[in-house]
Amino acid sequence: MEIKVIDLNEIHKLPTILSNQIAAGEVVERPASVVKELVENSIDAQSSEIDVTVENSGLKLIRVVDDGNGIDASQVQTAFLRHATSKISEQRDLFRVRTLGFRGEALPSISSVANVRMKTSTGAIGTEVEYKGGKLVGQKASESRKGTTVEVASLFYNTPARLKYLSSPNTELAKISDIVNRLALSHPEIAFSFISNGRELLRTSGRGDLLQVLGAIYGVKTVSKMQPIKGKDLDIKVSGYVSLPELTRSSRNYISLILNGRFIRNFPLTKAVIAGYGSKLMIGRFPIAVIKIDADPALIDVNVHPTKQEVRISDEPMIGKLISDAIYDMLREKQLIPDATRDFKKPFTATPKQFNVSTADQVATNPPLFAVDTQSTPSISQPEVTPVVVKSRDDLDSDQVNQFDELLKNEPSSVPVFESEATSIDEPEPNSTKPEQSELVVETGFPHLNYIGQVHGTYLVAETADNMYLVDQHAAQERINYEFYRKQIGEVSDDQQKLLVPIVLDYSTSDFLLISDHMDLLNQLGIHLEQFGQNSFIVREHPMWFKAGQEEDTIKEMIDWILSDHKISVAAFREKTAIMMSCKRAIKANHHLDELQAKALLKRLPECENPYNCPHGRPVLVKFTNADIEKMFKRIQDPHHTDEEII
Repeated sequence: MEIKVIDLNEIHKLPTILSNQIAAGEVVERPASVVKELVENSIDAQSSEIDVTVENSGLKLIRVVDDGNGIDASQVQTAFLRHATSKISEQRDLFRVRTLGFRGEALPSISSVANVRMKTSTGAIGTEVEYKGGKLVGQKASESRKGTTVEVASLFYNTPARLKYLSSPNTELAKISDIVNRLALSHPEIAFSFISNGRELLRTSGRGDLLQVLGAIYGVKTVSKMQPIKGKDLDIKVSGYVSLPELTRSSRNYISLILNGRFIRNFPLTKAVIAGYGSKLMIGRFPIAVIKIDADPALIDVNVHPTKQEVRISDEPMIGKLISDAIYDMLREKQLIPDATRDFKKPFTATPKQFNVSTADQVATNPPLFAVDTQSTPSISQPEVTPVVVKSRDDLDSDQVNQFDELLKNEPSSVPVFESEATSIDEPEPNSTKPEQSELVVETGFPHLNYIGQVHGTYLVAETADNMYLVDQHAAQERINYEFYRKQIGEVSDDQQKLLVPIVLDYSTSDFLLISDHMDLLNQLGIHLEQFGQNSFIVREHPMWFKAGQEEDTIKEMIDWILSDHKISVAAFREKTAIMMSCKRAIKANHHLDELQAKALLKRLPECENPYNCPHGRPVLVKFTNADIEKMFKRIQDPHHTDEEII
């Protein structure tokens, strides 16, 4: 093949097809971009019903059918010319754009990298036109149904390099679904349907009910926890729905901003949504929100981004304050205490605590220490035991009563019962010799700490022969638990706990597809999801190391990592899971430990591979040498020298 040498000194005009392909690089990044441009054209054509169909994630076929105004036969070929549009006609129109499209780049860009067939009619005789690689193949009369049908086949067939940068089929389909969802939320007055490979993924009624569209996308359970908001100013009106603080996600992607019917991305306004919640959101969690902003088009410049998803707003701070105030006012009037009875709706079988676990077995398995329930108060919990019923004096000699007496003798008084009992602590014999405080653990060089007391229910005070230590009890137990879970999660085990009542997880179509693409990753950690209905999964069992009562929250959080980071590795996934579990099951600040529990914590800490930092990198303990303490009390002072001594 002969390679043409280009003369860099010669300036020439690019061929039309090449210039359209260059424009397509900005407008048509992936199949989802094609769907967005075509559906926006249908919306601008005042359609009341739009049907989107794709095959093979849009690479084989994209079909968009609407019942809009249609295009006159004499203007069909003009529509495929670059910068040909009916939306604007003069310069000042750019500053009052009310339509979604106005540049006239979509059809020529799409037709330059695919095969495009269009059927359109204004209600009279219709027209069918076909383009291949930007070239007109033919035009003929067609049926007269009012509206337009556009079919895009073999996308990127003539630019194969573009195909290398596309993601997996499910990921590309998820991006298309996300675009259709955002457009449906932007225009609840239009009936949308979305079908992929014969399977219906979305259908809305077109009645103008935003809550119905939210239900079709996120599910009824999610919609039940969303509340309406309203706010207005002289030139701006804000409305929509936001989730209660108890319903959150791990990324900002679930916050949809709709400005004059156009979905936009705007970081300051997204921050305003989060600011409206104040301190009611957990760190790293974000609400589900759909915020509709109606503003004077003169305040907005949409001609700043190729896909028009980023806009300039002249009064952005005021809009942000309007959004924040609307959310704040709604939350102030709402009862934000979560329904505690939702966990009681599931049958629960109580299992008595086992008091006969040997110390050797506990040390061998190295279970997480104390594992305090994060929702519990600092009050002392009681062990779960089988009730002893005494109906008569003869019952006092029964085996059940005798067994209870034995348990009571062996149980230390006033010791809170944790999942890892304080009985695992080896009590020194009365005549045993006390180990030297300065003795070090050979493996880590970590000192044996002698417990002294606790400060503010948060820090343990300990000492060695030469130093005093302050130990952060939460950070210490996080480190102990982290190394336990890191080992448990890394080991391949078939040990699963069957659920009496399976867990059903509902997701939007785009999230469902992304999760389906990462099922192998979840299976490696013992999370086995089964498809259950349209966009739902069912979980029938879970790994044994899950904490009782937190199974659903743990699985949801693990899935959230996949949704926020589509390329997360197995190693990173296991690491995040171990950190999450260690934090969930660690004792918190302001939780008072008795002497036995504190000593157990200090005994287990040196056994860690890294006892110096928690999994997040914070220090576990700080050291004060005797010299440091003596300096604080001015016991060590700088010597006074005379001039002669200095000389």
